[in-house]
Amino acid sequence: MKIFLVLISSAVLLLSNSDCSSKSKEGTTYKGRLEIKAICSNYTISVLEGNMDTSRIVANWTDENTGKSYTNVFKLGSPCNFPSTINQGDEFFFTIDTATQKDCIVCMAYYPVPPKVIPIIVQEN
Repeated sequence: MKIFLVLISSAVLLLSNSDCSSKSKEGTTYKGRLEIKAICSNYTISVLEGNMDTSRIVANWTDENTGKSYTNVFKLGSPCNFPSTINQGDEFFFTIDTATQKDCIVCMAYYPVPPKVIPIIVQEN
């Protein structure tokens, strides 16, 4: 039984250290803002600039915890490669990540997010 627990613990550590980034991305660059940086990577991002397909984002969404409304938002679909240095209110440029997402460990605590999810790659300045 102890060996089983050691093996499971090792697997979890290996998976948590795996590279969640990808090389393939859609060519269009968008400007966004991290509107909500909540627990367990429940991040809400708004699109500020760029011609984003409106079927991919939520035009109007209200955070049920705060009652605050947001426009042109989506839930972050790539929490493993999102820079920890970006804070709520920060603006940044990104592309849509079209590569198959790799699995990584993210806790399961809940915070309300928009129903549309987009994996993105933040562009370095």
